[in-house]
Amino acid sequence: MSPRTLLPAPFTARTVDAAGTAVHTVIGGSGPPLLLLHGYPQTHAIWHRVAPLLAERFTVVATDLRGYGDSAKPPPGPDDAAYAKRAMAADQLTVMRELGFDRFAVAGHDRGGRVAHRLALDAPDAVSALAVLDIVPTRHAFDTADAGFGLGYWHWFFLTAPAGIPERLIGGDPEFWITARMRSRHHGGTPFDERAVAEYVRCFADPAAIAASCADYRAAAGIDRVHDGADAGRRVTAPLLALWGAHSFVGRSYDVPAVWAGYAADVHGTALDADHYLPEERPEEVARELTAFLTR
Repeated sequence: MSPRTLLPAPFTARTVDAAGTAVHTVIGGSGPPLLLLHGYPQTHAIWHRVAPLLAERFTVVATDLRGYGDSAKPPPGPDDAAYAKRAMAADQLTVMRELGFDRFAVAGHDRGGRVAHRLALDAPDAVSALAVLDIVPTRHAFDTADAGFGLGYWHWFFLTAPAGIPERLIGGDPEFWITARMRSRHHGGTPFDERAVAEYVRCFADPAAIAASCADYRAAAGIDRVHDGADAGRRVTAPLLALWGAHSFVGRSYDVPAVWAGYAADVHGTALDADHYLPEERPEEVARELTAFLTR
């Protein structure tokens, strides 16, 4: 099947070989390079309202993370190392180098923010600026987890359950799973585009995508914690922008800039009138904040 995207012209889709992992990649615009990474349970299409605005000032690259969308879905393996954020970040670094960009800015929402954080740590010479949307660092989230976290982010634990439990249950009705997750974390901003939702459902209906996404969360609870623990005390050297939803669990539960100040040397941040899905709920504000941060 030919590469596809919801993003309008001048965006074009292609497949980039990232050291043996096929990464579905969309590129458009002109100017300094900016990599956009999506979260769970979505694809690069989460940026369909933001990317065209950013393309006026930047060369925008949006990808499907490995295991998601139309990118390759390697078998998870016994320790889920294939879905460690280190492996996922290495894909993205290779993609950008294959496109001719040795140094670039990166913005990531949700899981993509965790990949972007790891990329900034592992390849500091490549990342000129980092933006993370509606997350705090994985290590901080687990280290401070309490009953409120368990109830608010219950899916973190459900998706790590063994014996194929989440794969079987989600696979029984992936459309319900996606739409229920998304609509329960939306706060009255721009409605979800049903074309984008249909794209998420199309991609997530693949059992390999469900298995890969569970491996992503298992890696976060396992091998990612090992990597993060080994890097305890290291800070992101690139300027960091944190955006979060004022009505999201993250916004209600953490002093987001203060948390990130423990993980990065130069932190900026603001809340938006949204829940979790900032690029879809508040696309103009996200584009405006990213542009101001990256051109300051």
